[in-house]
Amino acid sequence: MKFLFIFVPLAVILDHLANVPAALTFATAALAIVPLAAAMVEATEQLSFRTGQTIGGLLNATFGNAPELIISLMALRAGLLEVVKASIVGVVLGNLLFVVGLSFLIGGLKYHVQKYNRRGARIQRSILMLAVISIVVPSLFEGFIPPEFTEQEASLNLGVALVLLITYGLSLLFMLKTHPDHFAPKQPELAEEPTEARWRPAVAVLALLATSVVLALVSEVLVGAIEATAASLKLSKGFIGVIVIALIGGAPESVAAVAMARKNKLDLTMGIAVGSSIQISLFVAPVLTLMSYYLAPKPLTLVLGNAGITIMLLSILIFSMIVSDGKSNWFKGVQLLSVYLLIALFCFYLPDSPEIPWLKP
Repeated sequence: MKFLFIFVPLAVILDHLANVPAALTFATAALAIVPLAAAMVEATEQLSFRTGQTIGGLLNATFGNAPELIISLMALRAGLLEVVKASIVGVVLGNLLFVVGLSFLIGGLKYHVQKYNRRGARIQRSILMLAVISIVVPSLFEGFIPPEFTEQEASLNLGVALVLLITYGLSLLFMLKTHPDHFAPKQPELAEEPTEARWRPAVAVLALLATSVVLALVSEVLVGAIEATAASLKLSKGFIGVIVIALIGGAPESVAAVAMARKNKLDLTMGIAVGSSIQISLFVAPVLTLMSYYLAPKPLTLVLGNAGITIMLLSILIFSMIVSDGKSNWFKGVQLLSVYLLIALFCFYLPDSPEIPWLKP
């Protein structure tokens, strides 16, 4: 797919030209993300040779979330708080349902049964439930407290953001320092082919950094064209944020996770996909909340509507049920993908009306 790199400069050029259809710019930027994601996969895999699958998955999730963070920061400056919330929800659901589901399906077509560390998956599931609770608490407060108590609501959101950031820092300490054995690969790594070239760690890190910068640039072009494209195609904001932005911004995680599943490295797949969702919930979302006080016209809160809470809760519950035994097969992937398609249909047909605030701005 190296020939697709031509779309990287082409997307930037189209973005600066006048009278170019927004849909054309959007499609070009989307195609440009594909080879950049593939380059990130290769660089991260080279790093995982040196660091192991746990840190390799963490690095990939971190660099893969860079476009989402930058996209959301730009949306905050434009005052598109609803789109920011939708993209946060979309990335979490996209990783847990679409990326893991596709990885289970593709890996299951090659291997009868694949195994991963059940203890690590259990810890990740509990952290995801914490993310849901962090959304439910301010949403319940907003629903039961009269509107005049805005100062208390703002203080609550700041407190929730700080708790999430502290928890994320402690989760890294737990994963990398005190209990790394809980995340050790279940499947022993196979010997790599002697003909495979190994990069120096510094080269792999520089490649990841460079790819992340270019991905952020292309993502900026993508976001600049997405509203006009959505208007011409008559798409709702919920579908734009939860499905379109999340899938395109999460392309690096999707390609990386599926590639690792094809190589029977399910622990790295789970580290990439689930680790990305945890980073979005415990790090990116509270950082955006704090940054909104300086960038956005009004502060971003973690309050979702009833539909948003229900979708998040049910998705994490079905994910927890499917991955609880530490084994995967192709049909488990089908189940996760089916849930994702049902949510996509809900967002597609959801009317874009202020009277239906399923994601409250």
